[in-house]
Amino acid sequence: MRLGPDAARARFAEARVATLATVGVDGVPHLVPVTFAVAGDAIFFVVDHKPKTTTDLRRLRNIAANPAVSFLVDVYDEDWTALWWARADGVARALGDPADRVEPVRALQSKYAQYRERPPTGVVVATTVARWSGWAATDPTR
Repeated sequence: MRLGPDAARARFAEARVATLATVGVDGVPHLVPVTFAVAGDAIFFVVDHKPKTTTDLRRLRNIAANPAVSFLVDVYDEDWTALWWARADGVARALGDPADRVEPVRALQSKYAQYRERPPTGVVVATTVARWSGWAATDPTR
């Protein structure tokens, strides 16, 4: 059953992790899990302190070259009546001004204790969502 934009946004916002899809200049898609926060029709994620092999991340290079992105959250269960997914499609940009980081970092800290304990200092990416969509195996109003 199709989820309307409000229901898709609500389910998406409650999820703990999303899969971010970007596409590079070579046309090759790239998927990576991200922690995130939702504020209205904006999604924020940050390059945090978790170990990475480099700070020259493909997701950031892809967004700089092609800012169109998609995020997906989903729930799988052996009871297929519990299945659902929600997707957000939009345009991403790295926030360059330190003042622009304040509210996104605060939203991330509100959602994740790890960010309260160790505030993220890396690049913050904001996505303006143009389309929320989703699907649930059962009627989401029940």
